[in-house]
Amino acid sequence: MYLYVEGEIVLNFSEILEKCNIESKDTQEVLRNITRLEEFYQEEELEEIYNYLLTNVTNPDLLTGVVKCSDSHRANSTLTILIDMLLQKKPANEDEEDAVINLRVICAKAISNYKDTSTLSSLLYCLNNKNENYKVRLACADALGRIGDRFAVAPLINVLNDEDEKSVYVKESATFALGLIGDDSAVDPLVAIMEAKQGLWDKFSFLKEKIVEALGKLNINNNKVLKVFKSSLMDSSPMVRINTIEALMNSEYEEASELIRTALKDENEEVQKNALIALYNMEGRDVLDEVISLPSYSNFLKSEAKSLIEEYEDLEEEEEEGDDDDDK
Repeated sequence: MYLYVEGEIVLNFSEILEKCNIESKDTQEVLRNITRLEEFYQEEELEEIYNYLLTNVTNPDLLTGVVKCSDSHRANSTLTILIDMLLQKKPANEDEEDAVINLRVICAKAISNYKDTSTLSSLLYCLNNKNENYKVRLACADALGRIGDRFAVAPLINVLNDEDEKSVYVKESATFALGLIGDDSAVDPLVAIMEAKQGLWDKFSFLKEKIVEALGKLNINNNKVLKVFKSSLMDSSPMVRINTIEALMNSEYEEASELIRTALKDENEEVQKNALIALYNMEGRDVLDEVISLPSYSNFLKSEAKSLIEEYEDLEEEEEEGDDDDDK
């Protein structure tokens, strides 16, 4: 599948396309054929083939498969093509609309894997375009978080603060991205958002969950964040309370254990269970014995404590048996 042109050996793309049966309507069969090319070609040749396919194939489902194939190689020459598809790829007809959206989402994910800060402007352009499909915007927010450059912090905060932003899902993704980036400069804006939106949060509890989760990932121990965590432990949403327990467990606050203990008597059993597991991770078995012995704890929690002890003892026995086998 090569040609001899002007003294050089080059790839014969016509034969390669024929070998892949590119005209077949069975997209999965074509993709299997494309995947098998890795058995016959070197890295640089595969780069050429994938780039050729990405710029000449029109079927969006097939293009999505090629993007996934190229992702394991991450050639710099492919990155430009991925950005072009993210920004410019349009469906040829209504039937292709969902497939093209999916393709662009996959492009955003592939772009993030390069960790190349030169791609930030393109990702931010799509994120900030309110006429853009929300799935593409979510993927771009996620990509910004995974690239992890602090240049994206301010634009992501702007998304959260934008009163005209209609998509709470986009705000949620921006919050998640801030947690992934892990830059200290995101702390005060996230805290301010939690404090400013007090009266509106009942509708958007999942956004609160993400903000608490992001603050936990940032792992900045100051009084402002602690105040947010204390308030969130009394939130009406069980998931917000559970996320707060996890954030406190991973923090270095001296009050963390004491605050989590209050959740052992939460009205929600899942919250109780998560508080128990958190305290067990922090303090060891003593907290389980305490829960079992004191009448003030629920029967549900006592049962969970006994299950954890059984699991703990089984693990201890397995480790002891393993040590005995090693000694032999």
